[in-house]
Amino acid sequence: MKNLPSVKAISFENADVLISQLSKHKEAWLQVGIPERIIYLRYCLDGVQKVAAKWVERVCLEKGIDPTKSLAGEEWLAGPMVIVRNLRLLIEALEASGQPKPKRWITRPDGQVVAQVLPGSFIDNIFWMGFTGEVWIEPGKPTTQGLIYRKKHDKGSVALILEAGNNLSLSLTDTLYKLFVEDQVVIIKISQINEYDIFFIEEAFRSLIEDGFFKVVYGDAELGSDLCHHPEIDTVHITGSDRTHDAIVWGKTFEEQLQRKASNQPLLKKPITSELGCVTPVLVVPGVWSKSDLIFQARHVASMVTHNASFNCDAAKVLVTAKGWKQRDTFLEILHQELAAIPTRKAYYPGARERYEAFLDQYPQAQALVYADEESIPWTVIPQVPPKTGEYALNHEAFCGLLAEVTLDAEDPGEFLAKAVNFANQKVKGTLSCVLLVHPKTEKAYSTEIDRAIANLRYGGIGVNVWTGIIYALGLTTWGAFPGNTLTDIGSGRGVVHNTYMFDHPQKSVVRSPFRIYPKPAWFAKHKNLLQLGQRVTAFEAYPTWGKLLDVVFAALKG
Repeated sequence: MKNLPSVKAISFENADVLISQLSKHKEAWLQVGIPERIIYLRYCLDGVQKVAAKWVERVCLEKGIDPTKSLAGEEWLAGPMVIVRNLRLLIEALEASGQPKPKRWITRPDGQVVAQVLPGSFIDNIFWMGFTGEVWIEPGKPTTQGLIYRKKHDKGSVALILEAGNNLSLSLTDTLYKLFVEDQVVIIKISQINEYDIFFIEEAFRSLIEDGFFKVVYGDAELGSDLCHHPEIDTVHITGSDRTHDAIVWGKTFEEQLQRKASNQPLLKKPITSELGCVTPVLVVPGVWSKSDLIFQARHVASMVTHNASFNCDAAKVLVTAKGWKQRDTFLEILHQELAAIPTRKAYYPGARERYEAFLDQYPQAQALVYADEESIPWTVIPQVPPKTGEYALNHEAFCGLLAEVTLDAEDPGEFLAKAVNFANQKVKGTLSCVLLVHPKTEKAYSTEIDRAIANLRYGGIGVNVWTGIIYALGLTTWGAFPGNTLTDIGSGRGVVHNTYMFDHPQKSVVRSPFRIYPKPAWFAKHKNLLQLGQRVTAFEAYPTWGKLLDVVFAALKG
């Protein structure tokens, strides 16, 4: 790979010039019609495809992945694939004047309205065989879509996006949302973790940059903080932690934050949206599982832990089982074996070692399941974590390869579901994502209890028999915290992104999959043909055809 030029941090003065240029175009962006916006999206779609291979290669090298090996497919699927799918879905949404028609609308017995968005086409029925996806609308709110395309804002806005750095697609899908769903021009401050992103972003989104609707800068946290308070920045969106959010909104020191919160005097007085992670729980509903069921779901959970070296805001962090489940010990044993069989990954995200050691200090019973070198952190489980309010593992997102194991005193599925929902809602930090694993026979026998559990879980994304990373990747579902967090108690953040159906008042998204997914899911660790699959899925998602779908199927069958 040809070496990229070195990246120099931009000065605040130079960033100020770029922001001024954006500000001069914010009113013009409001006047850009749907046909012209579709053209921009198509330019970006082709631009991302043009740089995808080199971009993935660079990300792999930074993360310690051989770009020629199967694992490199993980970066294709989490990066270019998610971006091009998002672009294509936005094109389809705009072709429907910002009101793409869901497959169907459902009104639940309590009156809440749900839009089924997956499958949305005949190809979806094949590509996502057995999957369904729903967006639940906030109770009492209208089911409107794409309101900005029928009722324009009175004035334009400049949005600042602060990139987290753990995922190639994050900042660009956030950018697309601000531009095409919220009608704001955008400046991104690239993370120090992957400053090289700036070259690929500038190439892929060149048309929007050249016409003055989008800018990219690189700098440290201090620059990010200064930009938040720039007078021509109208709104802010961050991906990161609640600590970063509070430092921006309430002040840099804990004492200042307390004082400002007490007097309701935020340091940042402009609108801010955020996605701030979660201690993601996996709720395992007791049932009668075959040996192959146990192995499949153990691999599923292990993959939720290890994907992207566990530097995902939706990585599995708390495994919740029932004390009365007769297969509990067997399942845990198989899970530990599966984790032990997955090679460790480079701990590329800053602070991982310190967070890991902090957990070990709290839990001497923690078990490292695999050898790790100096660059890695071993996949580690923490048995017998008490399900109590304030418990360390339930209130700190490890953001490394740790999985806490919690047992609830329950015998049957109904009792477990009631206790597990209360536990997840009340004692686990965050409301971003949650996974529910339930055998189809159990789901049939306890259909009312399962439905009630899904309705009562206060999470922005709920995966039923599927990892919530799929909710993030789908694009047509929403991604963000459950509504209701306040600036003083921000939790997993406020607002949503993705949401290519452009629902104006989404509450949460629910995706269901078969209990046993075939062929092997692309997010499973040790997929044998992931690189080819990732490349082919990316090509398919950009411009779906039957021929490309067959290419994907053949690649998937080799997994």
